Amino acid sequence: MNAGFQPPPYPYDRLDPLKALAAAHEDGLVDLSVGTPCDPPSAAVVTALGASGTEAGYPASIGSAAFRVAAAGWLERRFGVGLDPSDLAACVGTKEFVANVPHILRLRDPQRDTVLYPAVSYPTYAMGALLAGCRAVPVAVDESWHLDISSIDDADARRALCLWVNTPANPTGAVDDLGAAAAWGREHGVPVFSDECYVEFTWSGARHTILEHGLDGLVAVHSLSKRSNMAGLRAGFYAGDRGLVRYLAEVRKHVGLMMPGPAQLAASVALEDDAHLEKQRERYRVRLGIMREAFAEAGVDTPFPEGTFYLWVAAPEGDAWAFTERLAKEAGVLVSPGEFYGSDGAGYVRVAVVQPTARLERAADRISAMS
Repeated sequence: MNAGFQPPPYPYDRLDPLKALAAAHEDGLVDLSVGTPCDPPSAAVVTALGASGTEAGYPASIGSAAFRVAAAGWLERRFGVGLDPSDLAACVGTKEFVANVPHILRLRDPQRDTVLYPAVSYPTYAMGALLAGCRAVPVAVDESWHLDISSIDDADARRALCLWVNTPANPTGAVDDLGAAAAWGREHGVPVFSDECYVEFTWSGARHTILEHGLDGLVAVHSLSKRSNMAGLRAGFYAGDRGLVRYLAEVRKHVGLMMPGPAQLAASVALEDDAHLEKQRERYRVRLGIMREAFAEAGVDTPFPEGTFYLWVAAPEGDAWAFTERLAKEAGVLVSPGEFYGSDGAGYVRVAVVQPTARLERAADRISAMS
């Protein structure tokens, strides 16, 4: 008898035994495994949550006019990309959007059944394909963790519903060539979805969005979770190709996917305020430096990422689980084994610098002592 779909273990649940081990450390647990922001949102965001007056009614699934204007304004200020607010729509955080896109795209084009995504990446790209009954086909990354678009097989391209790119990339921090991705998508008639939730934490060169290369066949996906410390409010948006955005928005309207009204106003306030972004950028830059130096003192050379708030650390002797256990036992620090992000990442661990700076400094002292 076919038992149907059986959800695999959620990756971070597999860390529970090591979390208990780390918590037993005399100075307690420092959890660097999940990219959950620790800093508060701005005071203006908190004030806005109680000021929308929208609690009693249903919010617009596409987002309020004010939210869409604020999002379009942010794209123009930060990237020089001008687009009509009708070419973007709200989502309930971007994780649900990523997971739902393959299903909706297959409704739009039932003749295609393949989702292309980076071989080392956020697990939800592949899971979204699986939940939609699609083929999840990883695209190779090179030795510097950049997406190797030339490796995509023509047969897979012909069947592709979309290509996902993520830059700066979780977990590796790599910054990809979005112009090359856009050109590949147009050449092969494949929509390109660019997950840009870490774009404000770009350290190598200027920040970029795929929409700098036009809108045709392209959709950029943005989240306020990381940039504005609003993960609990589930606020994000997608923007780009008019036909794609409107089709996605119409289907999502029927499903009832709606960012709550108070969150929409709070998100609008955050999108209009660039000052808090610069403060958060500096916090993460300092924290990355602290942890990078700690690993270096422990004899583990770790490059500064091109972007994101993650360190992508090569495990000694290539055994990520053993290194994860050692960090938990000796330093009370919990990190994520790289296999969570694809088999090609199995020899690495991801370190999220998402604890207060003082707490990270104490964690750094423990790691330095491991040498």
